[in-house]
Amino acid sequence: MNFLIVVITFFTMEGITWLIHKYIMHGLLWKLHKDHHDHSNEGHMEKNDYFFVIFAVPTIVLMYLGTMQGFNFYFYIALGITLYGMAYFFVHDIFIHQRIKVLRDTQNPYLLAIRRAHKQHHKHTGKEHGECFGFLWVPVKYFRMYFNKKKA
Repeated sequence: MNFLIVVITFFTMEGITWLIHKYIMHGLLWKLHKDHHDHSNEGHMEKNDYFFVIFAVPTIVLMYLGTMQGFNFYFYIALGITLYGMAYFFVHDIFIHQRIKVLRDTQNPYLLAIRRAHKQHHKHTGKEHGECFGFLWVPVKYFRMYFNKKKA
């Protein structure tokens, strides 16, 4: 049952991430996310990086509450969120934005589709008219672009 909680939480985070990205990062907290789109910060860190801290706080609270009287469901929810956050970091910051230069020449259709959708998201430098707010699942048209090439 605990494993199921972790898996369900991990995949639920995709929808939550989409909502947060579209309505909070491109809405109320655009000031923090803006430099991620317009590259106005020339250092290694961006204001956008504060979202890691913002998202970590509720996870830490859940993990704490989940360990106060043995391991309860709060802990496993926090574990699912943590695993999603790690996946997000590796795919978004390392693979897509190449903060560490790896997988530059991948031919994996799934990774290429995610990279392409993210490029479409970044073509909009303002907070309006955005697209592709997802992370692990993006519009099907991007998957078709690369999976159909494999069949040809």
